[in-house]
Amino acid sequence: MKRTIVKIDADKCNGCGLCVSACAEGAIALVDGKARLVSESYCDGLGACLGECPQGAITTEVREADAFDPAAVEKHLQQERPAASPAGHAGCPGSMIRQMAPQSSAAPCETAARPGGLRNWPVQLHLLSPGAPYLQGADLLIAADCVPFALADFHERLLAGRVVAIGCPKLDDGEAYVEKLAAIFSGNDIKSVTVAHMEVPCCTGIVQITRQAMERAGKRVPFRDVTVGIDGGIEAERED
Repeated sequence: MKRTIVKIDADKCNGCGLCVSACAEGAIALVDGKARLVSESYCDGLGACLGECPQGAITTEVREADAFDPAAVEKHLQQERPAASPAGHAGCPGSMIRQMAPQSSAAPCETAARPGGLRNWPVQLHLLSPGAPYLQGADLLIAADCVPFALADFHERLLAGRVVAIGCPKLDDGEAYVEKLAAIFSGNDIKSVTVAHMEVPCCTGIVQITRQAMERAGKRVPFRDVTVGIDGGIEAERED
């Protein structure tokens, strides 16, 4: 199949390793002092590593390549973790896959901390691995990244019980998001999808991105569209 995949110019590479830590899928490794693509099936082609290379040695190209395989990525990461670091991640520590239990209230005090509902890390859609174990059988929340700031009770009303992915449909690469979400839908039994976006027109693009991804993956799951107003309230909800 033809698809977008990372291309590394060995002549420009100085072996700094920044691209290795930037790749959440573990698709890049240093071999003989140079960055190398470990396997085509580990590379999602989204290019999270591009901006980390100080030498400009990494680009993307469209060519014949093995399909991206989320299951193979997860197996690869599991094999790499024991030898990587105490944090158990072969790439960037900030992108380490973590499954968390919702937080309970703090110890008795004058002002108790509110419980949190975050169940997964990372949350940025570019960094989310389609092979992350918490995606299997998940109720998925896809939120435009302004929503948690506008909706004061975001954790209680939308996040509770869901795995979250955030992104900006106006400023980010929409096609890259379609591809990443399609991989998530293809590789996991997603139970439901809630898409939350601001009332401003440009923000509704996250709905179209999600629908295109489901169509590309050939999946149809219960879908909830939530519109949040800039005044902090939920303006509308629609399910299909």
